[in-house]
Parts: sequence; structure tokens; C-alpha cells
Amino acid sequence: MALSLEAPPETVDVVVIGAGPGGATTAARLAQSGHSVLLLERRTHPRFHIGESLLPPCNAIFEKLGVLERIKEQGYVVKYGAEFSGGKRGDKHGRIPFSEQGEGRHPTTFQTERAHFDRILSEFAQECGAHFIQEAVVQELLHENGRVVGVRYDHGGGSHTVRSRFVIDAGGRASKVAQTFGLRRYPESLRMVALYRHFTDMDERYNPGVEGDIQIGGHKDGWVWAIPIWSDTISVGAVMPRDVLRNSGRDREAVFNDHVSRIGRIEQRITGTRPHTPLHVEADYCYYSDTMAGPGWFMVGDAACFFDPIFSGGVFLAMTTAIRAADTTHAILAEPEREEQLQLDYTNFYKTGYDIYARLIHAYYEYDYNLRPFLQSVGMDLAGDGLATNKWLVRLVSGDFWSDKNALNLELRKESRWDTFAPFEPVWGCPFYEHLNQAEEPMVLS
Repeated sequence: MALSLEAPPETVDVVVIGAGPGGATTAARLAQSGHSVLLLERRTHPRFHIGESLLPPCNAIFEKLGVLERIKEQGYVVKYGAEFSGGKRGDKHGRIPFSEQGEGRHPTTFQTERAHFDRILSEFAQECGAHFIQEAVVQELLHENGRVVGVRYDHGGGSHTVRSRFVIDAGGRASKVAQTFGLRRYPESLRMVALYRHFTDMDERYNPGVEGDIQIGGHKDGWVWAIPIWSDTISVGAVMPRDVLRNSGRDREAVFNDHVSRIGRIEQRITGTRPHTPLHVEADYCYYSDTMAGPGWFMVGDAACFFDPIFSGGVFLAMTTAIRAADTTHAILAEPEREEQLQLDYTNFYKTGYDIYARLIHAYYEYDYNLRPFLQSVGMDLAGDGLATNKWLVRLVSGDFWSDKNALNLELRKESRWDTFAPFEPVWGCPFYEHLNQAEEPMVLS
């Protein structure tokens, strides 16, 4: 995409920092609501990014934005479910099909190459009316009487200032708000390292499972993912505690190859492939903030929190909180006197979803990279194909993080050792399927 040749605005309703899925969604939603929006991206699209696997409710977000048909036209791999396995022989495995969520819910989603996907969303935000500037590096937030009132950013060899009624930070790990206010914390129990790369020449005839599925393989030292992002390209990553890598005594390539080789079904799937990208490394990538909003600002998605990618929640959570932040900002701009209460509601909504997601990760990790023992400990019958057909479990793994009718969410919240945030009031109510939930009886565990 060419850089915008228009003169940058000096005043807008909202500045959005970061043009990933969270930022593009925020900008598009606000522009659709009639607001002037400046979307700033520090790099140039397309740019490499990890986090390719979506969850089914993302399709509901695409529908809400009016971009679902365009996403369908891109040729992305359709994702039907998630396979969990372990062991070299691959004889221990189970599958969670999204089709078992129940009637009325999206039964599939997409695997994407993030460079391509992010470009599509940022182009859409621009079409909706957002002013989009790439290679724009935000240097500082502007403050006035204790309130954020805009940003100063560098672009095209010069420094620019834009004033706004709100700044929404979707800048991910580079969050300017988190840096400015010192908000970021790092959970000791999730100090992980990820080694990952893309492979090409993939042939899904070697896949022992279902074409399009994400594969997750657990072993004693961590877990491995395999995500098909195009018909011939697959993303493979090995995740482990940082001490496992540090104490291995081997180089990263050797550790990566060793861990992938431990998961027989993934090793089988990548038969005949060859590396397409260098080996990338992300260390200590899990973090959180306890504050997501303040006078004149919001954080969405990865700007405030990022937890392990094990259940593919990153893009989904970013886009969900983006919609909520955009709608909350729209409401505050109409009724400024409600800002404090509406921002508290947003913060509690944000924490509710991320809290459940973090607890799901803790349950998987604490039981040696296996979710089944936790589910059995809370009374879930997993005999036969119970892993695949229990709609409540399928929904949880599909992103059902805001429903108090799903007893698994309530069981996860009972475990105080898995607390991340300071105490908060949960905001229950699925942002996508609540009308369906209200017609159902709540889940009862035996």
C-alpha cells in the first residue's frame, strides 16, 4: 500500500496507534460511526507478524464490521477445529471440532498469514474513512490538565503533532501508553520462549488429521504448534519455559528441531517441507496491565495484555476489545459526563475475557501441557468422544470467555493461584451469542 499523500490532520476525534487487527478494527468501527480517525502505524504493510490462527467468533466480528465477504475472498485456509496430541508415535490425540458449539454459532474460522491479513484490515479501515499513515512512529502522548489530548509522531523526516479527544493504543508490545505510565507487568509463571518459522512445499496429504486444523502437541518440556496459513505454507513453533532453552546447551535450531520431532503427528504433517523464513525467537512475551483506560485514552488487545498463544486467542481478544473500546469511545464522545463509569465497564469487560483465557492457559500448563486432567478434576465426563462433543468445552476453546452459563469459566475462576489481575467485577454476557445463551439452561457439572 502506498503511503498517504494527503496532508496529515492536525485535529481529529480519535488517534489510533497501531494498525494490527486491534487498531484497524478500532479505526474502522469509529469511522463507520462518523468520527474522524487518524490511524498511525510505525512500520509499512505488509510486515511479518506471528499469530496466524483465529477463533470462530472472529467471523462474527467480520460480520459486524461488514468485511466478512472480503475475508472469505482472500483464499485463507479454513479452520474447522483444533487437534491436541502428544508423543512421538502420535497415538494420543483428540480433536475439538468447532461445529459442536451448537446452532447459530460460526462453525469455522480462518488461518491467515498475518502480513496479508493485517494489510486487508488496515485497507478496510482506510476505506471506512480513517486517515492511515504508515512509518509513523509515536514519540510521546500529549497531556493537558491530567488528560491525554493527542500525540506527537515522526513521519517523513519530520515531527508532527495531532490533537484528539481520545487516543486508543493498539500498539502491542510497543505500546506508548504502557511505556508512558509504567503499566506493564510480567507473570513469573508464564516466562516462556517461542521458536518459530514458516515452512513451504506443504502437502496436506501427509496430514494425519483434518485439513485446515491447527495442531497442538504437548511434551514434557513444552508444546508445539502447526498452523497451515496457505495451501502450501505452514507455521510451526516450539514453546518452552525460558530455562529449558537456557539449560539445553544447544543452539536454537537444534532445540527447535528436537522439540518438533517429539510430536509425531506434526512431524508427519510437515513431511517434505522446507524452511521458508528464518527461525524467529520471542522471549518473555507474556505480560499484562491492571489499567486499560484513563482520562482521554484506552488500550486494546496486545497493548495491555498478551498471554500464551496456545489457544489462538490473540487476534480474537484484540478485535473483541477493539470493538468494545470503539463503541465505548463513541458513547463517551456523545455523553462526556459518563466517561469514568464507561471506562470502568470497559476495563472490567477487558479483564473478564483475558482472565478466563489466562486461566485456561494455566490449566493446560499446570497439568503438564494437557487440558484433560483439569477437565476431569472438575467433574467433566470425557469418556468416549467427550472431548469432541461436549459443547461447553468446544465453546470455551472457541473463545467463550464471557459467559457465566459455561460452568468451566466459573471453575477456572475458583483457582486463586491463577489470578492475574487485581480483584475486579466480571462483566458476563457473550458479546456475540448472548441471545442464544439466554435461551439455554446453564451448564451443570457432575
